[in-house]
Amino acid sequence: MVTITDKLLITNVFVLLIAALLDYLIGDPINWLHPVQVMGWVISRFTNIALFLCKNALTQRIAGILLTILLIFGTGAISSILIKATLWIHPVLGIITKCILLASCFAAKSLRNAAETVLEPLILEDTATARLNIRQFVGRDTENLSQSEILRAVLETVTENATDAVMAPLFYAIVGILISAYIPIFEPVSLALAYKASSTLDSMVGYKQQPYTYLGWFSARTEDVLTWVPCRLTVITLALISFKLLYVWNICCRDAVLDPSPNSGWSECAYAAILGVQVGGANSYRGIIKHKPKLGDNIHRIEPSSIRDSLQLTRYSFLIWLGVATSIGFLVANR
Repeated sequence: MVTITDKLLITNVFVLLIAALLDYLIGDPINWLHPVQVMGWVISRFTNIALFLCKNALTQRIAGILLTILLIFGTGAISSILIKATLWIHPVLGIITKCILLASCFAAKSLRNAAETVLEPLILEDTATARLNIRQFVGRDTENLSQSEILRAVLETVTENATDAVMAPLFYAIVGILISAYIPIFEPVSLALAYKASSTLDSMVGYKQQPYTYLGWFSARTEDVLTWVPCRLTVITLALISFKLLYVWNICCRDAVLDPSPNSGWSECAYAAILGVQVGGANSYRGIIKHKPKLGDNIHRIEPSSIRDSLQLTRYSFLIWLGVATSIGFLVANR
């Protein structure tokens, strides 16, 4: 006998599949209000007020903790209320709302599109346009980047964001679905959105440089903790599908641990090991040269095909997790 809880679980699994399909086919539609835009507006306004009122390290740390808690839990609560309200109006409207909100958590298509805006002119040897386009999604100085440096920057960006912009939101959506199997009132989409709030906080204020040194400290640590498990699971998944499990893991244990970030280094290093390339090295930020640890072995040069292969690896990993989640969901529903 299929219970209401089982029906809810199956519905949530279908919502996950439809959301993944929406991201694959549409991505983030231009001129549509995106949840991350709302999060960014809140973060920006709160940050401006906090920096104006808080003049020492302690008060800025307290403000940062408050910002992190309010945004993450507020995002989860507001999205849950919105979903419950639309479900109350009509079940179909509620399901559509869930699909759209969950699709907004995934950035696989956006990541691929961003990479192509740089790769296409670069292949045509239009380095100036490639430099101009890459400025939109990297923090380093781009004015004097060579073709090889542009390719490295793109590869580092897509492999770092493969975890926090693609795989980690999927991880929390899956965890949310499993929780909802035992706590029906729990909303899986809200958990994925709450993680997205943490990731957005880290990208906006999670820096060691002024003026975010103290204000963004708690946001950065929170995102590190929330991303730790999905990052390691992503590395293992990548290593398995490349049939280089021990090799990839050994390279990551050798190089990734040298990166100051507990997650981005692991993500970048896993792809570098599989592709046989090396990332990291000297980057310029506002004229200041900073050296990142080199990850992977310099067996092959980074080519446009390397970046496209990395995007394909992310897609395979995403599909594997979707398949596993769907199988587990139906098994639990028919237990």
